[in-house]
Amino acid sequence: MFELVKSGGWLMLPIILCSIISISIIAERFWSLRREKVLPKHLVATVWNSIKQDSLSRSDIEALSKESALGKILSAGLLNRNESRERIKETIEERGREVVHDLERFLNTLGTIASISPLLGLLGTVIGMISVFAAITQHGVGDPGALAGGISQAMITTAAGLTVAIISLIFYRYFRRKVDGIVVEMEREAIKMVDVLHNNRQPHADCAEGK
Repeated sequence: MFELVKSGGWLMLPIILCSIISISIIAERFWSLRREKVLPKHLVATVWNSIKQDSLSRSDIEALSKESALGKILSAGLLNRNESRERIKETIEERGREVVHDLERFLNTLGTIASISPLLGLLGTVIGMISVFAAITQHGVGDPGALAGGISQAMITTAAGLTVAIISLIFYRYFRRKVDGIVVEMEREAIKMVDVLHNNRQPHADCAEGK
């Protein structure tokens, strides 16, 4: 393996660096986008039960915002649950934009690696071909050994760059799709929360009018 890297020349260093960064981002995103960390099951129902029992304190809301991405969004609505429906939706949408930004963290970097890795491989190919032509100029075409170094550099860097690019692009697309799905589900749950808060306020408003 070391001989292959060595044969690829100095351009193998940035390609290897890109592969390390790519693998780190992929591992981190798999960990951060776990469903239990982003979209816990029955969270809205749990919050609704706490509201009905009048046992939801400010500290509970702050704890909720730290537990998951969905909890962070719902906490924005809960902190403003005495406001109008429009105001509740507005605060949830503002917090939602922050959460989506967090969900997409490092994905641009992964996409950039997918774009530049084949270019690095292509650059290695060009440099390798330049070495081949330089060897032909000095030794002619009768000495295969003189040409082997440039050819191997061209092929190895191309293969390495394409490998890193393909893997990075696959996971970039996968995580983009996953984030899009998470956002749709969070929007659905947030709307449920808005409806719950609005419907919970309606009976109190009717009672106040009856008095």
